[in-house]
Amino acid sequence: MSDSSLGLLLLFWLCSLQVFSTAADNQTQVGIRVLQGEREMATDNKLLGEFDLVGIPPAPRGLPQIEVTFDIDANGIVTVSAKDKATAKEQQITIRSSGGLSESEIEKMVREAELHSQKDQERKALIDIRNTADTTIYSIEKSLGEYRDKIPAEVATEIETAVADLRAEMASDDIEKIKGKMEAANKAVSKIGEHMSGGGAAGGGAAGGGSQEGGSQGGGDQAPEAEYEEVKK
Repeated sequence: MSDSSLGLLLLFWLCSLQVFSTAADNQTQVGIRVLQGEREMATDNKLLGEFDLVGIPPAPRGLPQIEVTFDIDANGIVTVSAKDKATAKEQQITIRSSGGLSESEIEKMVREAELHSQKDQERKALIDIRNTADTTIYSIEKSLGEYRDKIPAEVATEIETAVADLRAEMASDDIEKIKGKMEAANKAVSKIGEHMSGGGAAGGGAAGGGSQEGGSQGGGDQAPEAEYEEVKK
């Protein structure tokens, strides 16, 4: 889960190019937010601009490749573009220097970033583990759907229980407990491989799942929540 309301791809200011993917199956658009600041969380930084890349072909989450590039010229004019590598569809935004932070505002944000550094890191760590857990659940449920009719009913029930426990624990702020439930869920799904060892292994642990993903399925007019939130000046 992220601290943003839409499925947003957040630009990393330290790199001129980043490749992102979708957060849900059949997602047909992504939102790009351009931020300036030193804090880990998007809401703690200044929003310079945002735009949508639409027309992404429906596909499993994590499969589309969205290339986001950042360029700044000698006059401080920033151009951010997003391109779907499969269709070559592209959108971009241009931000002039007047829309950014003043020197005093930058200095203030640097001080605030230093002051809240530990808390921000803790918040980011919790978001990261929740995103990892969400991807694990997605992968396990995909594997269970594929092999359910080939494994004993009690194994399927054990996997479903482990997934439900993990999903419930994700609402907590206890990183170690979330990790524990995630390990238990992966251990449960590994039994698919044990039962399929004589006729095609399913693998030990959750299979599949994309990078930088969120949770629920989407793909309508509004993009779902995204994972990972790191914004650098």
